[in-house]
Amino acid sequence: MENGCDEDSQRKPSAMNNIKELCDFVRETAFAIHRYHRHGHLEKVYENALAHRLKKAGFSLEQQYPLNVLDEDGTPIGEYFADLFIEDALIIELKACRSLVSEHVAQILGYLRSARKEHGLLMNFGAYKFQIRKYAMSQIPEDF
Repeated sequence: MENGCDEDSQRKPSAMNNIKELCDFVRETAFAIHRYHRHGHLEKVYENALAHRLKKAGFSLEQQYPLNVLDEDGTPIGEYFADLFIEDALIIELKACRSLVSEHVAQILGYLRSARKEHGLLMNFGAYKFQIRKYAMSQIPEDF
């Protein structure tokens, strides 16, 4: 199909086997959205499209999901609202800009560290060429 979702939805197991499969599925779905809608929309349009297609495929997700930013001793010191939080495991940060820049990378890495989450995807729908980067924090340093 044109939207790229029907084939993928047949592939999703009832519980995702691992984070790599989850990231692959999200990446393929996001790329299909970019091919269909192209660049030029506001970030919220792409967020809604990705949320719609992932929910349709049976994924558990939240939009604008509040994640606590924790201090070194675990004290909550603020909140970050993840564009998408999928399967209680993957933070998605979406952009609709000309190009990803170092500030965007710093943003998602900071969110992963502060919220003590391990996996994140940074996506840019605003460029002519779709951009996506995967980030993983295998261990949060104790002296962070």
